[in-house]
Amino acid sequence: MSGPPPTPLHLRLLKGNPGKRAIRPEVEPTQAPTCPDPPPFVRGYAADEYWRVAPQLHTLGLLSALDLMPLCAYCTSYSRWLTAEECIARLAEADPVMHGLLVKGADGNPRRNPLVKIAADAAADMVAYAANFGMTPVARSRIAAGIFGQPPAPSRFGDLLA
Repeated sequence: MSGPPPTPLHLRLLKGNPGKRAIRPEVEPTQAPTCPDPPPFVRGYAADEYWRVAPQLHTLGLLSALDLMPLCAYCTSYSRWLTAEECIARLAEADPVMHGLLVKGADGNPRRNPLVKIAADAAADMVAYAANFGMTPVARSRIAAGIFGQPPAPSRFGDLLA
């Protein structure tokens, strides 16, 4: 499929309708009256992150039962990223020259620490999931531009119909 991915109805309404095209209503999942609990597999840092962001997403109407697993994927990526970064920090204390970024390979030559790749991949996943929930500055600015955009310029013929 070419072009940008479709934007959910809730976010399109927040952005506004500058093209004045008819907005076709979509079937939206029902939202629970309270923020849902995380599934049992969300533990540790992932659970901490879940309880940090889930209530805010629920308040904004962006967390339904269908959104729970993508949010858990975001929280799991956050947990993996934080764990890898903590391990790199511990290695950096013992390695004042390369700060844990390089390790010795099987052949004795230096190579990139696998934890650096794990942290980078988890951070990329985390940012991708966060953008889908409007949790990045760019995603918020797209929404805010629709809400707080410039008012339309007055028309020369605007007073004729008043």
